[in-house]
Amino acid sequence: MAEAAAGGKSGKVVIKNIGLLLSGDLDRPILDADTLVVQDGLIVAVGREKDCDTEHAQTVIDARKTCVAPGLIDSHVHPVFGDWTPRQNQLGWIDSTMNGGVTTMISAGEVHLPGRPKDIVGLKALAITAQRAFDNFRPGGVKVLAGAPVIEKGMTEQDFKDLADAGVKLLGEVGLGSVKAGYEAKDMVAWARKHGILSTIHTGGPSIPGSGLIDKDVVLEADADVIGHINGGHTALPWKHVCELCEKSSRAIELVHNGNEKIAIQAARAAMELKCPHRVILGTDGPAGSGVQPLGMLRMIALLSSLADIPAELVFCFATGNTARLRGLNCGLIEVGRAADFVFMDRAQHTAGASLLESVQLGDIPGIGMVMIDGIVRCGRSRNTPPATEIPVVL
Repeated sequence: MAEAAAGGKSGKVVIKNIGLLLSGDLDRPILDADTLVVQDGLIVAVGREKDCDTEHAQTVIDARKTCVAPGLIDSHVHPVFGDWTPRQNQLGWIDSTMNGGVTTMISAGEVHLPGRPKDIVGLKALAITAQRAFDNFRPGGVKVLAGAPVIEKGMTEQDFKDLADAGVKLLGEVGLGSVKAGYEAKDMVAWARKHGILSTIHTGGPSIPGSGLIDKDVVLEADADVIGHINGGHTALPWKHVCELCEKSSRAIELVHNGNEKIAIQAARAAMELKCPHRVILGTDGPAGSGVQPLGMLRMIALLSSLADIPAELVFCFATGNTARLRGLNCGLIEVGRAADFVFMDRAQHTAGASLLESVQLGDIPGIGMVMIDGIVRCGRSRNTPPATEIPVVL
């Protein structure tokens, strides 16, 4: 169900006979290549088989003309410890999500921890502990970037420096703690940014009893790096306010599964019309009251492609390369030097779509045939997606 981060190297891995190679890069979403070469977890070659050094590989994978894409990056999750969520009292949710193609998760705060400390010493201790724990332990091989403190009143710049010095690189959703005013959040977000910590702000109505409304004026004043679930988590702001955020802010536009689907579609369209699709990133905002969605990222891709009329190959970039670049991650893109985190997909059996991209454009979830993290196969045919028409084979 879960495994430690420490493990053997992948050695040399060759993936050949790729039918469709999605890059994760909006500027060139489809690559003219059929072969990938990996060495010890990193991509060392992308191209045609005849042009790549494929000799002496420890592992050879025949993709069987299926699609290979960067592993999906869930930009908004709420982990606690290990592969357990007290929010739904469910075990194995991270491993299950890996079976949905997710290879990296980013914490928006460990807010579901029973008895979560809210004093400054305690919240700093929790953030450092969560960061250390998930750095040492990777359920299903998934890279969980955790340790995202929820800021509280009374914090000073020194607190943010202490967190950064200890290895904390994220803030939990601004607004989930006692800091809800724009002017307070602005100072703390600026301190975090000064010390290399990326911030996300809650957007919309209360997510659970005890939380509060964060309106568009607070979001604009705080100026966090990520406008967290701009489509609400779950309750969205009025569309005219969401539109104003898209137009007036230059920060990341995060769309989540556990939000308002109509606003997600409208916001994605707005980003395309404003010619800033690079700002759009995707997450699930799970676990949440609505549960855990192992296929939440794939469902978001199918939703936006089919109902927002955005080409599927571009929406895959929202879930991979966009997030990697905005958050400074060495994954999410198919290019030399990046982590060998891949999801192998094909159109689901009996979909009306003639190809994988066409099937997603019609609203169908693709079938996953394999997931690879750091060049190591983590699962074969997914236990959660509809069965893929074709699956890769390890030779």
